[in-house]
Amino acid sequence: MRAMTLSGRYARLFPHPIRPRTTLLITVLVALFAVPAYAQGEALSRQEQYDTAWLHVQRQAGLTAAAVRTGRLKDPLGTDVGGVDFVQIVGSDRRILASTIAAHGLAPTTDVWPSARAPLQNLRTCAPQPLGCVYVSALRVGPTPDSAVVYAAEHEPDGAGMGWLLAAEAAALIMLAAWTAWKVTGNALRPIEAIRTTLSTIDSTNLGGRVPEPPGNDEIVQLARTINGTLDRLEEARECSEQALTQQRRFTSDTSHELRTPLTGLRTLLEEAQLHPRTTQLPQLLRDALSDVDRLQTIISDLLLLAHVEGGTSPRRPIDLSDLVKEETLRRSDRLPVRLQLETGATVKACRIQMGRVLTNLLDNAQRHAAHVVQVEVRREGSVAVLAVSDDGTGIADADRERIFERFVRLDAARSRDQGGSGLGLAIARDIAHAHQGTLTAGSSDIGGARFVMRIPLAEN
Repeated sequence: MRAMTLSGRYARLFPHPIRPRTTLLITVLVALFAVPAYAQGEALSRQEQYDTAWLHVQRQAGLTAAAVRTGRLKDPLGTDVGGVDFVQIVGSDRRILASTIAAHGLAPTTDVWPSARAPLQNLRTCAPQPLGCVYVSALRVGPTPDSAVVYAAEHEPDGAGMGWLLAAEAAALIMLAAWTAWKVTGNALRPIEAIRTTLSTIDSTNLGGRVPEPPGNDEIVQLARTINGTLDRLEEARECSEQALTQQRRFTSDTSHELRTPLTGLRTLLEEAQLHPRTTQLPQLLRDALSDVDRLQTIISDLLLLAHVEGGTSPRRPIDLSDLVKEETLRRSDRLPVRLQLETGATVKACRIQMGRVLTNLLDNAQRHAAHVVQVEVRREGSVAVLAVSDDGTGIADADRERIFERFVRLDAARSRDQGGSGLGLAIARDIAHAHQGTLTAGSSDIGGARFVMRIPLAEN
């Protein structure tokens, strides 16, 4: 709960969290480096200034003491080291013997008096202006008791200037890091913003839109490609759904039409019998009514079989297609002879009832359109079993070899309702083949007519 609360606070603080958070993180990291670096640099700078000041006053004190020993004194004293303006020579009686112009009229810089055993003493002392706080080097000229002492002093270095400079450099570095992080993160996120903007315009009415794919092969490019691939699949799914919906509507319309035809005929027969009871031939009426009922039953049975095939719930077991063909042809009493060309070993794992229905539908179709003979072949072809049914009729035009498998499609008068059938036979046969991971195609036969070929994977041993 606490993590969710913190996330909510960050979300309210940063409406676009990635860029500010990344910039803040980089700025903090640079600051964690820059602030200690500034402190260390400032300390080193001050120490260097202090060391330089001590070096200056010691050197000036040494040079002045050497001049005293050689008698090369002049008043006011000159200085040989830059920055050391306060130089005094004080006698053993504590009187100032000579000094620089800057120290003229000032009291001795300090009361410290080096001894013969420790002739050099360095100290920091503060006095009233104009001297102020100074670094002082007190050097005894000689070892004798009446030896004079040289005081060389330099103003205490003011490290504030260098400190401010280093602070400004550190602040500039932090600001530069923040600006760079903001710009770089913005440039990196710009393609994502373009993707988001484009994606927000894509809806169910505009699935053809695609997000821009930036150059390169980084994660953002892969994201754009993945999104476009998903949009491609969604568009394909929508097209398939629309196509399926169109087919379903057409199928519903065709089914209604197919059912209405025998129902209309049956109603007409009954109405005529009701209007003309004396002249109605009851046996003929019953025969005609039963014919319409048979047609209704055939259509409904085929529709139920289609639903059963699409449900895929039928049990399957190994079936030898050659044995199936022999059994089915022996049970039939066809108007034309059926020539068999069967190979053994074409065993598939399938629903026997459905395989029998495929063979029956193909044989019925061939018997309706053959001129003299129907031929059935079974063979093995690589890893599949092949069942082919051919006739010597008029054949099927190339343009109609796919359309013939659509539901309730009849190509011409030769395939009309008067010839029998519901118009679902070939559609059922193909659906059964597909349900068994197989195919059913139409082509031309060697004996002159149509040839329907079903290929189904062989059963595993």
